[in-house]
Amino acid sequence: MSRPLAATNAAYRHMSRTAGPFALSATLRPLSTRRQSTCSSASVQVDVCVHGPGHIQGRVRLQWQQTQLHCRRLSTSPRRHDGSRRHGSSGQQQPPPPPPPPPPRGRVPIFRLLLQALGGSLRSLFMPFQGATLRTLYRSNPEELVLALAVLVASAFVIAYVARIYFSYFNSKQFTRYPPEVAKCLRRALYFSNYAPDPKRALKNYRQALEACDELGLDPFSEDVLGIRIQLASWLERIQSYDASIKILELLLADCRRWVDLMEKDEKDGKAGQGTVGTLSPRLPPPLLTGKSAKEAEDSGVDMTAATETVWGRRSRILRKAIGVSVKLGELYADEHVLIADKAHERLVWAVDTALQEFQRRATAGTKDGEGKWMSPVEMGAALESLGHSYESRSQFHLALPLFFQALRVCSDPCHSAVIMNNLAVSFAQHPVQPPYETLVGSVVETPAVGKEITQQEAQRAYYETAQRWATNAHQHATDTSGDARTPECDEACVVALCNLGDIAALLGDAREATKRFSEAKAMSETMAFAPGVQQAVAGLARLQSRLG
Repeated sequence: MSRPLAATNAAYRHMSRTAGPFALSATLRPLSTRRQSTCSSASVQVDVCVHGPGHIQGRVRLQWQQTQLHCRRLSTSPRRHDGSRRHGSSGQQQPPPPPPPPPPRGRVPIFRLLLQALGGSLRSLFMPFQGATLRTLYRSNPEELVLALAVLVASAFVIAYVARIYFSYFNSKQFTRYPPEVAKCLRRALYFSNYAPDPKRALKNYRQALEACDELGLDPFSEDVLGIRIQLASWLERIQSYDASIKILELLLADCRRWVDLMEKDEKDGKAGQGTVGTLSPRLPPPLLTGKSAKEAEDSGVDMTAATETVWGRRSRILRKAIGVSVKLGELYADEHVLIADKAHERLVWAVDTALQEFQRRATAGTKDGEGKWMSPVEMGAALESLGHSYESRSQFHLALPLFFQALRVCSDPCHSAVIMNNLAVSFAQHPVQPPYETLVGSVVETPAVGKEITQQEAQRAYYETAQRWATNAHQHATDTSGDARTPECDEACVVALCNLGDIAALLGDAREATKRFSEAKAMSETMAFAPGVQQAVAGLARLQSRLG
């Protein structure tokens, strides 16, 4: 027993208080730090007999058994089913085979990782409260418990709200109407244009969306595909890339005009008819309104009769879209960052002429099958007003006046009506006086006596007085409008009307009235923090001082 021992286990098998035999056994085992050692066991049996007082007889039996064991640090060597130990060919123990490698793990979805992280956070959060009830927690820390519950409830509401916004955004109609390939690019394009501005990546995704529409065979003249091109032009204008925006809209306008020209040519040749897909010319794309190809529409169970339109209905829709694009091009060309007046005027003239020609065609030839309604009064008024501003910028006030009159006639917004009245006042005040003066003066002055001609001074004063009346009407309309109909446009129109009244009074020679109007305009502009109004009023007062001085 010279080997180091880890422990000694002694057990008394049987012991009697009376005289008799008893046995003692001990087991010796090696230390855990030894890999190989000898395990020994000893059995000691002592027989004691008492024959009388002072006479004891005993006999000791000792049995020694030694066994060779092979021990490992963590586990003993396994046994076979027959109870024998595993040995190599040389009779020594072989190390057990290494455990098999774990199966390869696939790519865990990001959503599952988030759930696991959230679960771990919640477990660590509630770990200190295990075994405690709310009553116990409230008695020990009432303020902290109430605050924690409030934070949990608020967090739950925030998570639910964010989840609702997320799913409602990705499943909104503006994306689900497109095929998945197109919708994916559009989501990225809108994200990089509105939420994380990155012009290069946004433009790349817009281009990929349009390329996907071409690859899938979507109708290039459907509202959905045209909407992508218009949205791209609008975004380019918003980031002040005016040249690129104009280029996109020019291409769109050219495509729409080309389709209308082909349709009208086929109509004259008797090839178009009034049907749907079957009667269209092969050169024209099939007229689908939805952003789906014909095969997708049939496979998904879309009612093709509801998804299609007649040739005349398609012509009306595309022509109306072309007019709107042409008006927008006129505004972009007239912008201070571009300033191509001739192009702006050309696009606006084409838009108004085309709209009026279509009105005339429908009045004479009637409405074709499936054409539907033409331009709304608001759309027509916007086109007329834009063309009027174009003539006004070219100092052709005699051409701007009838356009402003027509725009005022179809305008239903009281605040915008005041704006148009101010435009009429400016046009009348700057109207050229050229013979014969009766060209337009007859509508603004009383009929002169027989044999009396209108002089140039009388004609000029008549224009000034007419401009003064229109400016007064604009100020009255902007002031009287109240309630939901009143918008910030009314306040701005009121300031502009006061400045116009001051300028017209100065032209008529009434310096006191002009000073009064300019002072009112300045005070009102300062109250509403309207910087252009303050500048115009201050400039008017300075002009008055220079004249009087």
